[in-house]
Amino acid sequence: MADADPPAAETPPARIHRGLKDVFFDRSGISDIDGRAGELRYRGYSIHDLAEQSTFEEVAWLLLQGELPSGTELRELEATLAGSRALPDPVMSLVGALRGSHPMEVLRTAVSALGALDTDDDSPAGLLRKGLRLTAQVPTLIAAQHRLRSGLDPVAPHPSLGHAANFLYMLHGREPSAEAARLMDIDLVLHAEHGSNASSFAARVVASTGANLHAAMTAAVGALSGAAHGGAAEDVMRMAREIGTPARAADYVKQKRGNREAIMGFGHRVYRTEDPRARHLRERAATLSAEKGQPEWFQILQAVVEAMRPYARLGVNVNVDFYAGVIYYLQGIPQDCFVPVFAMGRVPGWVAQVREQLEGNILIRPLTQYSGPAPRPYVPLARRA
Repeated sequence: MADADPPAAETPPARIHRGLKDVFFDRSGISDIDGRAGELRYRGYSIHDLAEQSTFEEVAWLLLQGELPSGTELRELEATLAGSRALPDPVMSLVGALRGSHPMEVLRTAVSALGALDTDDDSPAGLLRKGLRLTAQVPTLIAAQHRLRSGLDPVAPHPSLGHAANFLYMLHGREPSAEAARLMDIDLVLHAEHGSNASSFAARVVASTGANLHAAMTAAVGALSGAAHGGAAEDVMRMAREIGTPARAADYVKQKRGNREAIMGFGHRVYRTEDPRARHLRERAATLSAEKGQPEWFQILQAVVEAMRPYARLGVNVNVDFYAGVIYYLQGIPQDCFVPVFAMGRVPGWVAQVREQLEGNILIRPLTQYSGPAPRPYVPLARRA
């Protein structure tokens, strides 16, 4: 009797990384995040040095070109951005037609529309030019929609103001103080890049298919609009209003945690300690609250931090959005514009991610493990019950 065939080797079950957690899908030279140490670097430079000593324009150049700019390069970049802020007439008309929609929906739609009108080529140089135009145009989109929905005329960009100051000027119709402009500038620096988060990954996935830059940016804006990604700053301000006074913070936290509900502005997918970006906004939120005669907002936030202290050992710490919301509020930025402002800062990082993806492009195409019904025979319609 012949020997029986040996049993077929069983394929080991695939290990599932839900949400791609802890999965490295590629290498990147743009930003380095050390979640355990609580460190963030753009192109090797500490976020602390950049936030304290650089401008958003310098950081945009760093992300896009790999090095900090020389004086000449910075002046050329500032002139390029200042000369690219105006919106094409069809896009401004579109913003007016959609002025009653949520600002993130308008931003997503308008970014897509800008792509239909941008005829630049998709060479590396063309991609950079498109990215700089988008960096300059997004603040104009946000400010124009808010003014139109408020029954006001859009304010034309100011040719001699920097990126952050010009946004506040277009939003409010008056030049901001140097302190307000600098605070806005620091916020944009802190939000400019953060690795392969959901919106950056979405941009890279779209770019990997060969789609153009504006398609990738539209996907990034769409991803950022989700509450699990970009909505925390808006939710923190909503939470502060709900709490009302610092004395109610402890009970609020106790009730939320007892119901297993998240506290907005705490926790991060990567950081196991405090988000390094939060430090720069905390100090300035305290100062701004006092200057505006509304110290209660910062006091409420600090009372929440104190109530959450027992959870810090579990890796639940303050993230960058915790203080951003109150800063935006005190700067006169509408609550539903908080996430668009986040997007405004992130454009150079998204563009840098797309450019890096295209340098050695490979289609991003992960797998899912099938868990549906086993193979089964087809049943003709006449025999189905």
